[in-house]
Amino acid sequence: MFLQTTSSTQNGKQYLCHRLVESYREGKKVKHRTIATLSKCSLAEIEAIRFALKHKNNLASLAAVDDINATIGMRIGAVLVLSHIAERIGLHKALGNSRDGRLALWQVLARLIDQGSRLSAVRLAQSHSACDLLGLDSFNEDNLYENLAWLSEHQHEIELKLFKSRYNNAQPQLFLYDVTSSYLEGTQNVLGAFGYNRDKKKGKMQLVVGLLTAPDGIPVAVRVFEGNTNDTKTVEEQINIVANIFKIKEVTFVGDKGMLKKVQINQIKNNAFHYITSITKAEITTLIKKKIFQFELFDETLYEVLHDGIRYIFRRNPVRAEQIENTRQDKILKVKSIIDAKNVYLSEHARAKTSVVQMNITVIIEKLNLQKFLSVEVDGRVLSLAVDEIWRKFDSRLDGCYVIKTDLPNEKATKEEIHSRYKDLAKVERAFRTFKSGHLEIRPAFVRTEKSTRGHVFVVMLAYLLESELDQCWKRFNLTVAEGIDELGTIRGVEFEYNGGRCQKIPAATGTVKQLLEAVGVTLPEALPLRKVNVATRKNMARS
Repeated sequence: MFLQTTSSTQNGKQYLCHRLVESYREGKKVKHRTIATLSKCSLAEIEAIRFALKHKNNLASLAAVDDINATIGMRIGAVLVLSHIAERIGLHKALGNSRDGRLALWQVLARLIDQGSRLSAVRLAQSHSACDLLGLDSFNEDNLYENLAWLSEHQHEIELKLFKSRYNNAQPQLFLYDVTSSYLEGTQNVLGAFGYNRDKKKGKMQLVVGLLTAPDGIPVAVRVFEGNTNDTKTVEEQINIVANIFKIKEVTFVGDKGMLKKVQINQIKNNAFHYITSITKAEITTLIKKKIFQFELFDETLYEVLHDGIRYIFRRNPVRAEQIENTRQDKILKVKSIIDAKNVYLSEHARAKTSVVQMNITVIIEKLNLQKFLSVEVDGRVLSLAVDEIWRKFDSRLDGCYVIKTDLPNEKATKEEIHSRYKDLAKVERAFRTFKSGHLEIRPAFVRTEKSTRGHVFVVMLAYLLESELDQCWKRFNLTVAEGIDELGTIRGVEFEYNGGRCQKIPAATGTVKQLLEAVGVTLPEALPLRKVNVATRKNMARS
């Protein structure tokens, strides 16, 4: 009995056929008959059968066969688990089985394994079994940059497939939306511009990123805007996503007070949607002056007032009020310390002008936004800080106070539900923290074109979907998702090469790694195919 492999070519493509064949005699002739066709067997299974037949008369001593060479193989744990999670949430299906779809999937997985450029993603594939597990052939960094453009061009389609896969007929009726900025190190990115920088990086160009999420904070869409785009101008795109791409008829948008202004609220209403947002302190003061509600009603308890079809829900947060007062007091103490230091300076420098020093301290007070009740007085060559306690008390009257407004009718949501939904914006902020300073690091220091930038940010969003799923699976463990992925990276195959074939044996998992695998429902295969795909960067990384 032996394994017979034949090949044929059809339409320029080569096909292999594996058969289990038995020899027998018919008179003086030796004939062959097929016992089984093994076309559905994997490459690893074929090689295992071939190997067993070769040593069928000495199975007990297989471990000592001279022509077997065993070497440490590639890392398989991280790719195996992340690919399993990607299939669970529908990402495999959304990206498709084309070469571009597989490359995109690898970019998402590489982002979670080790953040970096497309060059680093290629190098990762040299140590992680990406090609064998994802069915990829050879690629380099240029292929990955081209793949970013493919992702950008197919983003709407992929987002829609993911949305349908996750929600099917139970589509969410509420969406959270917020924006952030991400600074750039260079000036070559075509979407980079100077704008309101949330990263406090002066002199840095930036991008604006808008994230639309479901009520649980899991992203459903992400968009990239030029760095000088006003927050309010990003809202219309989100309405278009929900109305024209997801095609949902009844929706409530939740956005903060800097996002949903009069124009944006009208755009929402024009689509027969609803909104939940908050108002500024200046608007609160105006409404109090108009006696729509009274300042005395602000308390830890939620209150609600209906005016002109708009529901106003308000309260005072005592913890936040205390934080604001402490910050204010720290600022005052800082100014006092500066004045004390300047008084020493003036006493030691007779030619120094007190008017110049006074002006400089006044500028500091204005930067700290304390000018309403703080001023610097001069008596001879001595400076002192004047505090207007009446204005200080007036300035603190709205500490911890906030007002939420909505056009949702009472039968759609109670004031407690509306309050909770607005607080859910913190979930979007959590996503942004992970995007920017957490495990994923969105900052695209290595892309320049518009399509590459949009594709890069989309990759980060898709990686966040996987991270969120892993976070739920591993929440009982005392480690982060990044640490868990590092643990999985310790799983390596053992490569066996022998006369006529090769395979990759997977050792059994133990300890923490075993528990992590069980938590996500992954069982390690006993063996994997060993294709030895050559993945290399075009750039020579050797130091001169």
